[in-house]
Amino acid sequence: MKIEKRQMNTRLFLSFIFVFILQGSFSLQAEYANQTERLDALTPDNKIIAEDLITFMQASDDKYFAWVNKINEQNLPALGDQLINDENFDWTTEYSDYNIRVVRGPVIEKTGRMLSEGKMTSPGRGDKTLVWGRFYSIDIHPKTPLVGMLHATLVLQFFEDNSIGTGGWLDMMPGTRIPEDLEFLKQTTDDYFEKHNANTALYRRLVCKGTEDTIEYWRRKPSCSGVSFYGPPVFRDSGEKSYMFIKGMFTEFVDAYLQLVEKRMNDSFTKEDVLAQETMRRRWLMDQLFSDPFASKIVPFEVWSAANVPPTIKF
Repeated sequence: MKIEKRQMNTRLFLSFIFVFILQGSFSLQAEYANQTERLDALTPDNKIIAEDLITFMQASDDKYFAWVNKINEQNLPALGDQLINDENFDWTTEYSDYNIRVVRGPVIEKTGRMLSEGKMTSPGRGDKTLVWGRFYSIDIHPKTPLVGMLHATLVLQFFEDNSIGTGGWLDMMPGTRIPEDLEFLKQTTDDYFEKHNANTALYRRLVCKGTEDTIEYWRRKPSCSGVSFYGPPVFRDSGEKSYMFIKGMFTEFVDAYLQLVEKRMNDSFTKEDVLAQETMRRRWLMDQLFSDPFASKIVPFEVWSAANVPPTIKF
């Protein structure tokens, strides 16, 4: 009888230990009810950086949609009073909550903005536990074939070990290549890097070739005037400095791009220019379907197609 009681107590003790360990393992993966809880879980310093990005994204939305609408509205009378369409929708997955805004018009045919609020580290992106993250992108498709499409992204992530992840991609996919315009974008990028004592070499190489995750056969064809930050951080010693750098470069590049749109939007063009634009637009769709690891595997088709696919694609 004493032996049975001792065995029972041992089993209860082991069960208690098992439950304790199990609960402890679950506590390593904190669950958050919403994005506010995630933001509040950051360290005070990291929370300041996150709130800065929230402010920046809203300011960029206000600035660039106003700029695009101004360009379209100024040209409505000459283009037969075509309507400007503005749509907004949300989408939810286990990895992120998305908000997409798309504006269509006669001169800038489509402007798509994606805002992704991260909830979980994406497959193949490391084993750190994500606490708070944002992906912000703007894609612009002008009607004129003399200016290619813009793809501009910015990424900021905070993990449970308080480390910071940064990323981004800034370039134009040209159809017709106008050397003067490509040099303008390249010089804008180079000047910004030089001003901040940074070197473009690695990040320009990344924007041209992509990473090992991309499939070269379907790869987009950027101008190589911009840079990709999907690689080592610009400042190895500071995630905050890297984020601030990418944020500043984002503004410089998108501003320069829209200046090109205004410069070229009324210039004459040829059938060859239109063909080059159609080829570029088709190539971008192929990239998203078969090369880009996020569009092809993680972000839902309904989300990325609305945000960045050209308004018309011809085969």
